[in-house]
Amino acid sequence: MEPHHDLAHEVEDDDAWSESYYFNAYDPASDSGLFTRIGIRPNEGTMDVGLSVWLPGGDLAEYRHQIECHEMLGAPLEVGGVRYELLEAMQRWRLVADVTSSARRCHPSSSEHWPVAIRLDATFDGLSPAVGSDGRGTSGPGSKESKAAAATTGKGHFEQAGRWTGTLTVDGVTHEWSNARGNRDRSWGPRRWGGPPMWRWFSINIGDDLHFGGIRLGTDAGDLHRGWVSANGRVTSIAHWGIATELEEDQLTQRVIRLQAIDKAERTYDLTGRVLRVADIGRAGGTVINEGLTEWTWLHGDGATEVGYGIGEYLHQVDARGRPRIPVT
Repeated sequence: MEPHHDLAHEVEDDDAWSESYYFNAYDPASDSGLFTRIGIRPNEGTMDVGLSVWLPGGDLAEYRHQIECHEMLGAPLEVGGVRYELLEAMQRWRLVADVTSSARRCHPSSSEHWPVAIRLDATFDGLSPAVGSDGRGTSGPGSKESKAAAATTGKGHFEQAGRWTGTLTVDGVTHEWSNARGNRDRSWGPRRWGGPPMWRWFSINIGDDLHFGGIRLGTDAGDLHRGWVSANGRVTSIAHWGIATELEEDQLTQRVIRLQAIDKAERTYDLTGRVLRVADIGRAGGTVINEGLTEWTWLHGDGATEVGYGIGEYLHQVDARGRPRIPVT
């Protein structure tokens, strides 16, 4: 992907046209991090932000805001008390926030909420090339699984791993991010989420040199395996996500994730994810999304191990008893 892909894209006529900016981060030294997204839907007349902060000690703080917007805007993007600044295309972004958020326990969740003051000033520096597609010059999705999933994704999309530096201040207590990493993505084009049968989405950073991103998405035609691995700056597509999950007693919430990522060069990466905390971030119309902040251990071929952090996100469609319609494996 080229630097211009990090700028605003031309709006098309489709009512569902969207451009979104997403970032995640986790700093193990302070046990804090975030996942955040700004979405612009000019044909619907809105721009909104969601900022979710992993608080030290295990809770989650959330902030939401929406404003009126009828045209495509480029960075800086400002919604409520959150601002995204582009410092260098395809390399550096700065996120700033000064908000009063609503905090809650992660899992099990409850109806109890309390106010938390959040101040953020953090900079993302890319560690891997941005990998994706602008959706141009292709004849359309090839596999039956891709065709089945095509209606839910935008025309263009890319992802990138990076290092974070800066500070997060929670109720006046400042935490310096010295060892934080995370991934970001951009999507643009018509986007309609039609409620897939399931998905397992992963964002993983092992130090500065090994990064993963991708999804195993359930479709009516079978599971779609998509994603990438960046190893020492060399990016390869994922061919297959092998997943074995240990669940909590509710048989819905992920506790341990054993992941085998096989890339299209037939290299295999074995990872075990110990889920540190889970936030229920979506529960509507029979759909449940569990966001799992996860410690990932990569097993080298020589038997050595290396630890990193990231996300293991599980989407389920559930029945009237709250059980997943597709068994979790």
